[in-house]
Amino acid sequence: MSSRAGSVGGGSSSGGGSSAGGGGAVPLAVLLRREVASERTASERPELHSGLFSQAKKGEDFTFLKPECERLPGVPSSSFSAFGLFDGHNGNGAAIYTKENLLNNILSAVPADLNREDWLAALPRALVAAFVKTDKDFQTKARSSGTTVTFVIIDGLVITVASVGDSRCVLEAEGSIYHLSSDHRFDASKEEVDRVIESGGDVGRLNVVGGAEIGPLRCWPGGLCLSRSIGDQDVGQFIVPVPLVKQVKLSTAGGRLIIASDGVWDALSPEVAFNCSRELPPEPAAEQIVKTAVHSKGLRDDTTCIVVDIIAERTNSSMPLPKKQPGIGVFKNMFCKKKSSDSSSHADREYMDPDIVEEIFEDGCAFLSRRLDSEYPVRNMFKLFICAICQVELKPNQGISVHEDSSQPGSLRRWDGPFLCQSCQEKKEAMEGKRRSRDSSRSSE
Repeated sequence: MSSRAGSVGGGSSSGGGSSAGGGGAVPLAVLLRREVASERTASERPELHSGLFSQAKKGEDFTFLKPECERLPGVPSSSFSAFGLFDGHNGNGAAIYTKENLLNNILSAVPADLNREDWLAALPRALVAAFVKTDKDFQTKARSSGTTVTFVIIDGLVITVASVGDSRCVLEAEGSIYHLSSDHRFDASKEEVDRVIESGGDVGRLNVVGGAEIGPLRCWPGGLCLSRSIGDQDVGQFIVPVPLVKQVKLSTAGGRLIIASDGVWDALSPEVAFNCSRELPPEPAAEQIVKTAVHSKGLRDDTTCIVVDIIAERTNSSMPLPKKQPGIGVFKNMFCKKKSSDSSSHADREYMDPDIVEEIFEDGCAFLSRRLDSEYPVRNMFKLFICAICQVELKPNQGISVHEDSSQPGSLRRWDGPFLCQSCQEKKEAMEGKRRSRDSSRSSE
C-alpha cells in the first residue's frame, strides 16, 4: 500500500528579523491564503440530505442510515455519518446481524484518541478488520445465510466506502460518475474465479439435463454467485469477507451518492439512475430510481436505493470548474508524496487550482495480510497486544504476526505487527487458501 501524503498547511515560518512589539510583519499574500484556508475548513462540514425507498420481494434487504454519529461521545468535532445497505440471501440472519454490529466493530478497530486526519487514514484498515470480525462472529452462530454489504462513512468531504457482494455505491460529482464499489460476482472477475479455485473451490455454471450449462458462474458447493460476502459458512472459507475499500475527497462542489442493491443495477446503468432522478430531492429520487428499475425488469428481487446529497458551500463561486469529459472520473492519487521544493509557490498553486474529486485510498485485494498491512505507522493503529481483527487482548508472545508466512522476509518481518489471535489466524489462513475447505477444520474438531 502507498503511504499517506501530508496535507499542505498554511503554517508560518519564523524570520531572521524582528519588529516593534516582538511580532514580525505578515505578508498580505499569507493573510489571504490563511483566510481562504479558514473558509475551506469551515466548508468541510457539508450538509447531508438522505432518502430511502425499497420494494420487497423476499424481505432480505436491510438498510442503515445514521447521519449523526460521534466517534468520541460528546465531541461534536468527531462527528461523521454512516449509511449501509445489506442484501441478504438464504435468509435474513446475516443481513440483520451485520446491520446491528458492523459500525461498532469499525469503531472498536480504531484507537479512540486519534485526531481527524489519523482517523481518516485508519478507516480503510479498520473497515477490513471490522468486516472480517463481523463475519467471524456471525459464523459462530452456525447460520448459513449470507449478505452483501455496502457501507459508507462520510466525514466532512471525505467519503470512505467498503463493499462485498454486488450491491453498489456510485458518486456523481462535477459532471462525472465515480464507481466507489466493486461487483464481486464471479462473472465480473476472472481474478476472483482463479483465487477461489486455487483455494479449493469449484466455480462453474449450473448443469441441467443433457449437460448444458445455464445461469451465472457459481461457487460449488452452495451455488453462490458471489466471491465475497459476510456469512455463507456452508459455501466455504474461500468466499471471503474482505471488502474493496475506496476513499475519496469531494471538492466544495459536493455531489450525490446512490447506494443500491442489485435489483437496481440489474436493470439500470449508473447514468440512467442519475438521469432519471436528477433535480429531485433524495427521497423522491430514491423512489424514482427503484420504480424505474422495477418498471424495466419487474419486481424479481428486493430492490432498495439510498440517495445521499452532499451539499458543500463553494468558497469561490466566481471561479469556474474545469470542463471534464462526461463519464470520465480520473482520480488524483494523494498517496504519492509531493515534492518539497519550491514550497511557497506550491502552496500558492494549492489555493489557486480549481477543486477536483481526489482519490485518497483504494485497495481491493482479497488477502487479509496485505489489507491489514500499511506504510502508515502500524503501532499507532493497532496496539501490540490486541488482536487486529477480534480486538481480544493478547498475552506477550501470544499474538501471531500477519507477516508470519510472508514471502518477502527481507521487508516484512515475523515480529512486526499487526498481530492476530490463534482463531483469527486460522480464519486468515483459510481465506487465503492455506486450508482446502471448512470440512478439514470440522473433521479435526
